Amino acid sequence: MPTDAIRRFLRALMFMSGKELLAILKDPSSRVILMMPVLVQSMLFGYAATFDLTHASYALFDQSHSAASAGLIAKIEGNGIFRRALSVQREADAAAAIEREQVLFVLRIGPRFEPQLQAGEYAPVQLIVDARNSNTAGTAASYVGAVVEAFNADWRARHSNSSGGGNAGAAGLRVETRAWYNPNLETRWNLLPGLIATLSMLQTLLLSALSVAREREQGTFDQLLVTPLSPTLIMLGKALAPILIGLAQATLVLLVARFWFGVPLAGSALTLYAGLLLFTFASVGLGLSISALSNNMQQAMLYTFVLLMPLVLLSGLTTPVRNMPPFMQWLTLLNPLRYAVDLVQRVYLEGVGLAAVAGNIWPLILITCVTLPLAAWLFRNRLL
Repeated sequence: MPTDAIRRFLRALMFMSGKELLAILKDPSSRVILMMPVLVQSMLFGYAATFDLTHASYALFDQSHSAASAGLIAKIEGNGIFRRALSVQREADAAAAIEREQVLFVLRIGPRFEPQLQAGEYAPVQLIVDARNSNTAGTAASYVGAVVEAFNADWRARHSNSSGGGNAGAAGLRVETRAWYNPNLETRWNLLPGLIATLSMLQTLLLSALSVAREREQGTFDQLLVTPLSPTLIMLGKALAPILIGLAQATLVLLVARFWFGVPLAGSALTLYAGLLLFTFASVGLGLSISALSNNMQQAMLYTFVLLMPLVLLSGLTTPVRNMPPFMQWLTLLNPLRYAVDLVQRVYLEGVGLAAVAGNIWPLILITCVTLPLAAWLFRNRLL
């Protein structure tokens, strides 16, 4: 009878599997949650998580204004990747263009560029890159280096033919690269300041998302109905603990970055924490909104993890926002982590003040003013 036993086992296994599948798929919202995150995250990874440099803006500081410099510029702009955003005439203007993130790098061509080439000397070309994102800066420097090598080959070939095989103009160009804000192009200098905001958000969002759902699962949610506290006060009380924990975690990451990895803090700690506090409020408001909509802790955790991946991918932590397609860049405007990462990196690496990061401050205030009242409204309606 072994055949009957195997048949009974397979039949029981089939019924048990069918029962589990029905339990998972019978709820329409569960079916959406199972399918949509996979599609959304696949799109986000495909578009946002890329280290390819498809277009980059640069500033030209041409002190030569010669035929040779024009030939080099034509080669750089002819590859379809580099687009000249502006031409500058002073060093101060070049520095300001990088500080304001108008350009990825500044190409500086010296006044003796063509005479040095004609004399067979090395003609230095200075490349000043914005290394706040070390991956992109390194890629841009490599692309420019490849263009310079092609220019050198063409220059030597032309002058070798014109001089009957002599050595006139044999030396060619030499790129001198300077990396601002991250001299050694170390990836951790870019990642660790951004992780101060990112890692604190992971726990802050999860803790706040579980707060109300935990009340429902443990059966204490109804007891809130008979308390003399208003829904708004209850929500604020639930928001305080995640805010404090989020700031404590941000401090821990800051200490690790500063004293373990030796990434110097260029800006003011007060400015840094002012931005982090606003960001934490926005994160808690988002988490409490999730919690008010969730019926149990499992649902709250699922919603949170579904939301976290797009938030991190669209934050600019690993790949610059300007490298993403235009419609992805529009989506990042709704992401509080995008503003927090940029704020922390600029304060930490550049040493800027509150005025310089005002473009990140007011969106965080706006998101906070939307998410916290929304969470209170959802909570109050669920209570009533």
